[in-house]
Amino acid sequence: MTPILGTVLERDGSAYRIATEDGEIRAVLRGKVKLSTPKVVVGDVVRVESDPGGELHGIVGVEPRRTVLERRVPEGRGVRPIAANLDQVFVVTATRSPDPIPQLIDRLLVLAEVDGIAAAVVLNKVDLDPGTAVGERCRRAGYPVYATSVKTGEGMDSFKAALAGKASVVTGPSGAGKSSLLNAVQPGLRLRTGEVSRRIRRGTNTTVSSVMLPLLGGGYLVDTPGFSEVGMWGIDPRTLPDCFPDFRPFLGECRFGDCRHRSEPGCRVREAVTGGAIAPDRHESYLALLAELEAQPEEWE
Repeated sequence: MTPILGTVLERDGSAYRIATEDGEIRAVLRGKVKLSTPKVVVGDVVRVESDPGGELHGIVGVEPRRTVLERRVPEGRGVRPIAANLDQVFVVTATRSPDPIPQLIDRLLVLAEVDGIAAAVVLNKVDLDPGTAVGERCRRAGYPVYATSVKTGEGMDSFKAALAGKASVVTGPSGAGKSSLLNAVQPGLRLRTGEVSRRIRRGTNTTVSSVMLPLLGGGYLVDTPGFSEVGMWGIDPRTLPDCFPDFRPFLGECRFGDCRHRSEPGCRVREAVTGGAIAPDRHESYLALLAELEAQPEEWE
């Protein structure tokens, strides 16, 4: 029997909902797979065999992952995968009401960079304020920027096109308008996302589950409760500079090989800040995150 390939949409108890070319099926892990493969998560591409006479198929293998979104767990417990094969993370911020918080935007972008997932910024509510300064700041840092307004429809076609055919996470602070934005992309999606979030958040606060929601235009929205609260635990401070795309042209050119780009002489990153190639508040965000990482207890590192 030749296995078929499918994408995991959601875990439902001991079973998984899986999308295949022939429709949606439910499957469970076969015995050997439980022992020989990593934890199966939303977005995994799995090999599935049918079970003659049974309602559940069997997962017999997991394909290599392109990307993994991981939740870092404190107290020496490492990382926990929560979604696989994501294509992009959209960080949504309002341009007004509430005002954007650049350091929070940077924090979420760094979390995407750490996991090797492409990131972009959505400036929502541009009908209230065009967000020119924060948009230019993010573009200079190397990120695509989408300016949107649910009220006027501005930028919605471009944002929908960016979602099409890809597995995307949409995150951002409370009040940024994510729910309204997603409902404008696909009517009813906001309600469904809310229902899923309430249901899969049951249990202990250390559990993070996800679900993939199909988009009518192709692709998936990956609902990952708590992405914006994911901690920086376990990130090596030495890798932080590479999580800032605007720093990368200058890395490796400092006078000292172990330069932390804080106050060391001959630091090319600081020279780039002074020269205008790197925005000063981007460097301030870096310093704040660096201090946070360096303050971690050793067992978290």
